[in-house]
Amino acid sequence: MLPEQVRHNCGVAVTHTLHDAYAFIKSLQHRGRDAVGIAAVGNGTIDVVKWIGKVETVDLVDLHKLLPSPNYHTYLAHVRYATKGSKRELLADAHPHVIGGDAHDYGSHHIIRGCEAAAIHNGHIEDLFLQHPDADSGAESGAAPLLPTSSCDTERLLHLYRQVGEREVLRRVPGAYLVAIADARNDHVIVLRDRTGIRPAVLGLKDGKHVVASEDIALRKNGADFIEDLDLGSVYRLAADGDYEKELVVEPAPAHCFFEWNYIADRDSIVEGLYVKKLRRALGEMLAEELDLDSIDYISYFPRAPEDAARGMVRASGKQFRPLFYKLRGERAFQGPTPGERAESISTNIYLIPDLVPAIDGRRLLVVDDSIVRGNNMRHERVLLSKVGIGGATKALYTPPIGVAGEDGVERGCLFGIDMPPDDDFYARGRTLEEMRDDEEGSIVYLTVDGMLEAFERLGMPRSRLCTYCIGGPHPYAAIPDLELPQRSAPAGAGA
Repeated sequence: MLPEQVRHNCGVAVTHTLHDAYAFIKSLQHRGRDAVGIAAVGNGTIDVVKWIGKVETVDLVDLHKLLPSPNYHTYLAHVRYATKGSKRELLADAHPHVIGGDAHDYGSHHIIRGCEAAAIHNGHIEDLFLQHPDADSGAESGAAPLLPTSSCDTERLLHLYRQVGEREVLRRVPGAYLVAIADARNDHVIVLRDRTGIRPAVLGLKDGKHVVASEDIALRKNGADFIEDLDLGSVYRLAADGDYEKELVVEPAPAHCFFEWNYIADRDSIVEGLYVKKLRRALGEMLAEELDLDSIDYISYFPRAPEDAARGMVRASGKQFRPLFYKLRGERAFQGPTPGERAESISTNIYLIPDLVPAIDGRRLLVVDDSIVRGNNMRHERVLLSKVGIGGATKALYTPPIGVAGEDGVERGCLFGIDMPPDDDFYARGRTLEEMRDDEEGSIVYLTVDGMLEAFERLGMPRSRLCTYCIGGPHPYAAIPDLELPQRSAPAGAGA
């Protein structure tokens, strides 16, 4: 059976100075805010520090005292958001995951000295692919034992690597991972990107040494040059002197996550050669093509990520633009670990701009948003708008309904590293498009799947290279030849 819980979406960086590791991962803070970890590699040893909170929770000056630079040549850094668990569990589950080492638990942070191996990971790996290497390949699903020692896919992947090596990991495990592994037996760090490329990854050059990050925004914000998106199905070996080599191990089967462009990635990132901001504007233009806007007076957006799509829609439609909402903090409520924390993040962070309220009195609004997952943002938006005298509001989404069933009858969600497990409380599940459009509390309209994919194709990204599983598309591994897949069924209320 497929797991129903996807624990995190994360940011990953591999650099050659502690300062760069800290700066890179801070530039990827939008990918997670609950826990941070850094592994320092050098002279046959691996030391780890990880802590609860944001990057700046631990000061770089004091981090240098714990991981003094002369001792190390490479650093693995990770930022994570979690979906459940107490703070102590969040820290235990935080990356890097390690084998061996002398651990010191200080409540708010851990220090682990002398690890045999350490790994950081963005993505999610199905249990089917993390069984013991000597397990009977013909065993029924669930019969073969999982690798030790925890429920965490990253830790089990690290154990699998130690048993079979990096090439065999790429052959056995189709996705979804960008993973960096430090092994005390090696004088280099290993970086693996799976054959599907569901999660993004880039190679850069900083001060003459090669580095890796989840997004190129971490390179450009910190003085590094972009070299390439990591090749799918390949292993990169980053040497202590900053040189690298790469090896193609398995044939690529591209299935990039469209939600990286629609929401997750920084608006100024370039993912797989496609500028995020430009793509979002194209999605807004496609919304303008598909929707009847005759009755609309103003176009706005809620709360921050959809701004580029709203501007694209305005440019294509000629309608007037009104930025009506503001946020006090840049945090993403989507990443809150509990429903209560997500709701609090929204209610105490997003407000109407008071100076603009008179301008919308009696007017009909169209409010652009990137997506509806659980409906938390939308409910708060409706509360805010109910306090002013507008003539009505339409909610326009440039991501089609998430969590719906596919043609196979299986209810969808994300199985590949984003906090949208198939058993989540999806707003669109069980509702028809007509029911949402005619909702008495406010009309909701969606960009069609074909419209969204057409926007990607207009900018050079073929729809055949995108994973659309969470919006009803096929499983991205289904097209991989000779790959054994778990049995999937669609019992009532069950995930895929």
